[in-house]
Order: sequence, then structure tokens, then C-alpha cells
Amino acid sequence: GIVVLGLNRSHAKNALNKNLLKMMSKAVDALKSDKKVRTVIFRSEVPGIFCAGADLKERAKMHSSEVSSFVSKARATINEMANLPVPTIAAIDGTALGGGLELALACDIRVAASSAKMGLVETKLAIIPGAGGTQRLPRTIGVSLAKELIFSARVVDGEEAKSIGLISHVVEQNEAGDAAYRRALALAREFLPQGPVAMRVAKLAINQGMEVDLVTGLAIEEACYAQTIPTKDRIEGLLAFKEKRPPRYKGE
Repeated sequence: GIVVLGLNRSHAKNALNKNLLKMMSKAVDALKSDKKVRTVIFRSEVPGIFCAGADLKERAKMHSSEVSSFVSKARATINEMANLPVPTIAAIDGTALGGGLELALACDIRVAASSAKMGLVETKLAIIPGAGGTQRLPRTIGVSLAKELIFSARVVDGEEAKSIGLISHVVEQNEAGDAAYRRALALAREFLPQGPVAMRVAKLAINQGMEVDLVTGLAIEEACYAQTIPTKDRIEGLLAFKEKRPPRYKGE
């Protein structure tokens, strides 16, 4: 039930180019309707790098009209990731800058090695984050601090990222260089025993509720809760509780 999507464009530090975005979009699209998928982990197969952001060498060769199209594609692809119906975890074992951090921000949970480096550094290039960073970072760490990090183009390590709420877990890097990935796997395994339909509906309720006032959010929760009542998952969960055994969910 755990799907791992690994970035492996080693010669370019996993920089996002047209082809990589196309492959990411195709992979994410295939996961949307696959009921066997319970959790998705985004990681890097390249040591020391999560994603260095947009491929600036490719962008330098683009016409201005192409740049706008490229940024729109990046934004759309990362939005597709954010809208996956199952929990998503970013395992940041190395540098995540610009679009790389925007990719991680689109995930539900972020885990990073203490040595990892993270930042939205676009203002150094006289541009701004264009794939969701100006919206997701403030929603994650608060408006004032998000402004400070974007205005300064500051890069933080895993420890500081944890202290400001940018990531949920920080781990010491290991010799294999995959400590964050291992922690992400452990988290994903915690999610696996839970009701699949409930997990999807819980994510929907939280995501939609965060964008509205409390009264509307409670109405969203009520509507989402109603979706779990007729499911076989719920019946199995109650039966397992009564029989004092682990539930055996198959999803619907």
C-alpha cells in the first residue's frame, strides 16, 4: 500500500525541467484512482539532494512565453500532488530549494535530516516562488515568518525547519544518507492499518476545512463523516473492535 516516487535526475541535482514534470504528472495521475495505494512517499534517489528547484539552464534557453507556460505546468503538477486523495510524505534527505521545497510543501507531512537545507530562494533571482510557495509556506509556518524567509531567501537546516514548523520530524542523517526516508517509511506503516476510506475522507475534510470558517468547516466534517457510515471499512472496524482483533481492511 506504500508507493515511493523517487526523483533521479542526478546530473542536474533533480532540477525540475519539462521532461521531469511530465513524468511526475503522469505518475501522480496514475495514483489518483488506484485504490490499492494507501500512502505516497516522495524522496530522492540522489545522495545529498532532494530537489534543487527549477532547471535554470533549460529556462535560460526558453522564450519568455515558454517560461510562463513552464511555471504554470510546475504549479499544476505540484497541485496534482497536493490533491492526491491519500496521505503524502516528503522525505527530505538533502537540499530542497525553490521548486524543490514547493514540492515538499505540497505534501501532507515533511520529514527531513538535520543536515538537509531548505529555502525559497527565488528573490535572489529577482523572481518569486511560482509553484505554490507564497501560499503554502504561510499556511504552514505563519504569514510573518513566511514573509521573512521569502524576503531574505534564507536557507534553513533540518533543526531550524523543525523549530519553525516547516517539517514535522527531524532525524540525524545516517551513513546511507536515507534517514528521512526511513522515518517516512515508519510513518507510512503507521497509516497502513487504518480504514482506507476513512483516511481519504479525513484528508478531504481537513484540507477543505482549513480554507473556510469554523462553522463551514464543521459542516464539511459532517458531510465527510456521512461518507464513512455505509462503508464496509466501518463495519469491519466495529466488528474487529467487538471481537478484540486487528481490522482487516480491503478498501472500497
